[in-house]
Amino acid sequence: MNVLQAVRQYISKMVQDSGAGMKVLLMDKETTGITSMVFAQSEILQKEVFLFEKVDTPNRESMKHLKAICFLRPTRENIELMVQELKNPKYGLYYIYFSHFVDQADIRRLAEADEQEVVREIQEFFGDYFAVNPHVFSFNIQGCCRAGNWDKGVLSRCVSGLSAVLLSLKKQPAIRYQQGSSMARNLADDLSQLMKREAGLFEFRRPDVPPILLILDRRDDPVTPLLNQWTYQAMVHEIMGIRNNRVDISGSPGIAKELQEVVLSAEQDDFYQSNMYLNFGEIGANIKTLVDHFQAKSKSQAKVETIADMKQFIETYPQFKRMSGTVSKHVAVVSELSRQVAEQAILQVSEVEQELACQSDHSTALQNVRRLLSMENVRPLDCLRLVLLYAIRYERHGSNEVDALVDMLTRRGLPEKYIKLVSGIVEYAGKSQRNGDLFGGKTPLALTKKLLKGLKGVENIYTQHSPVLSETLDNLVKGKLKDQQFPF
Repeated sequence: MNVLQAVRQYISKMVQDSGAGMKVLLMDKETTGITSMVFAQSEILQKEVFLFEKVDTPNRESMKHLKAICFLRPTRENIELMVQELKNPKYGLYYIYFSHFVDQADIRRLAEADEQEVVREIQEFFGDYFAVNPHVFSFNIQGCCRAGNWDKGVLSRCVSGLSAVLLSLKKQPAIRYQQGSSMARNLADDLSQLMKREAGLFEFRRPDVPPILLILDRRDDPVTPLLNQWTYQAMVHEIMGIRNNRVDISGSPGIAKELQEVVLSAEQDDFYQSNMYLNFGEIGANIKTLVDHFQAKSKSQAKVETIADMKQFIETYPQFKRMSGTVSKHVAVVSELSRQVAEQAILQVSEVEQELACQSDHSTALQNVRRLLSMENVRPLDCLRLVLLYAIRYERHGSNEVDALVDMLTRRGLPEKYIKLVSGIVEYAGKSQRNGDLFGGKTPLALTKKLLKGLKGVENIYTQHSPVLSETLDNLVKGKLKDQQFPF
């Protein structure tokens, strides 16, 4: 089950089926991102694809000597653009691949527009999702509900995306969803209906243990996404942001022009693949090992002990940059992470976040949150997240001081839309909205686990918290997930 490989195979087959000769890859905004997640541009160039164009780019140059491989989502807008394209074709031949089911009526429209008979193929290749890691995918959607219910367009996008994942992996799963969540049930119902309508496409060989698609609702664990993370990939995404494998570090002081935007892809970067799940300390040590290796080869006597030393070393020895662009990229990323962690007190913030998530000392928690909110170098976003965590953790505490903390956020100048999130998160994922025991300690088993954890002590104060998902998946694997809590 490798979603990266599944999408790569689709795109490779598109190029292969179009035969020999120079090609242009015609895509929309989403399929451009989908493709860039699994192929480097240099890699596609080796497959005789010499031009990349957006289908909505006006006044494209006519190049009849090129074959057009069109990889598009079957949206109304894209169908209309292709109808216009075929009425006045810019390229010699067209091979059209939609990322999901396309209506017969739309195929007829395309056929009618193809008066010059340039279309050689129309197929459905189910690459309708962004493959992040081999076992992680996304639909790049921000915000999926309105007033606690699905946005209809987003629900439709999620159904098409999930069905594409299943078809690309050749899986026909049993679907389970979180009891008490109307959104999880609606998604499960719509996906199940699609699978029944297209039953012929889902006729895959049944394994001895059928796969499970488990649909969960974030409101049962609003804590995990509010915590700072300390493994490499998660940390880069949390602090700087990863968008379609690209990271913008142009704001880093003194950053070289060629490093202002870097690509972090496990498929194209062996160092990243080996280190993406390691903690921050281990990353620095592993980069230093590589720098030391080069230093020994170049017989340099420069002192290299810290991240700052490594950055200085690379700038001083341009031949190192040429020999190992990958390492210079990671030194730049880790250097920027180190700068932001130090300047914005992220370690201090993370410690208090973990206390809010895992401890129950209200007085200490309130004191620490107040202290951080009064520190000017703490990021506004971190201030907001601390108050959100406090609001969830001590929602029903007799001495709840969330109003006073909201006043502190207001005095710091946070926009009103962020201030409203404090009451919003309680409405969305407060105690009355959650099914499980989010903070533990309410059942004999939870009390036992908490006691054992207390006896063992904490190895790392920044990673005390364990997501609800961890226990849910553990129960699923062991066959202990209760049907009444997660029905089929």
